Amino acid sequence: MSKRILFMGTPDYATVIFKKILNSKYEIIGLFTQPDKPVGRKQLLTPPHIKQYCLDENLNIPIFQPLKLRNNEEATKQIEELKPDFIIVAAYGQILPKEILNIAPCINLHASLLPKYRGASPIQESLLNDDKFTGVTSMLMEEGLDSGDILGLQYLKITPTIEVTEAFDKLSQLAAKLTITTLDNYENIQPQKQNEAEVSFCRKIKKEDGLVDFSNAKKLYQKYKAYSFWPGVFLESELKLKDIELNEEISINNQGQILEINNDSVIIGCEKGSLKIKTLQAPSKKAMNAIDYIRGQRLEINSILI
Repeated sequence: MSKRILFMGTPDYATVIFKKILNSKYEIIGLFTQPDKPVGRKQLLTPPHIKQYCLDENLNIPIFQPLKLRNNEEATKQIEELKPDFIIVAAYGQILPKEILNIAPCINLHASLLPKYRGASPIQESLLNDDKFTGVTSMLMEEGLDSGDILGLQYLKITPTIEVTEAFDKLSQLAAKLTITTLDNYENIQPQKQNEAEVSFCRKIKKEDGLVDFSNAKKLYQKYKAYSFWPGVFLESELKLKDIELNEEISINNQGQILEINNDSVIIGCEKGSLKIKTLQAPSKKAMNAIDYIRGQRLEINSILI
């Protein structure tokens, strides 16, 4: 008889793992995800990515969207009645209370190499810190934040130009494989305690985290790689910088000085290093080719981009 899986997850990272389980020998008996949310200027009520996938595929799986799990007797009862053998959690967005953790083994697929980067934004944090490797950890959940025993790890080498969306895609594929490996070998895995001396935390990203200046090209580029999906990177003037490449790291320049104007990009100097920028977006305007923006602003070589 196939093992019964209750899945908890919300964004596309979770959907990739969910799909892998659907196509395995395991049976998904229910999905817990976050409530639908208003999105965009028109505030259209929009389901989470994983729920939309279920609707698009006409999957006959019960979907639950409680506002909270803590002190929610109804949600606990719903889970008990589903009789799961395992609860698989991937970027769900809520901490599971003890009464749910006690129902079945709860396995979380966390997108970092624990104990490094417990918390909400591990992928972005690894790019911000210019790490050489990141990865995914499968772990047994407990009441703490990402503090449970490790069941398995998968590593990903971080290439110099990888951005957050590509990292998410690659890590979700690794997490999907690791989920099946963990379930297949669960009875034989010896859970490993996390080394508390190596713990670090990352917080939820805010829009203001995308604010940058032209003091250090390498640091600005790391922020761009981490935040290119959201919130993006922008100057104090709210000018958004897009399609950025690190040109070099050693030159000394005036902040924001236009060093070169090329066919498809501009080279902008930082106090240390310089950047190649292909696209700029003024506040409340559409993104445009950096050359067209520079010309429209009547800027030239040695002008300062602000």
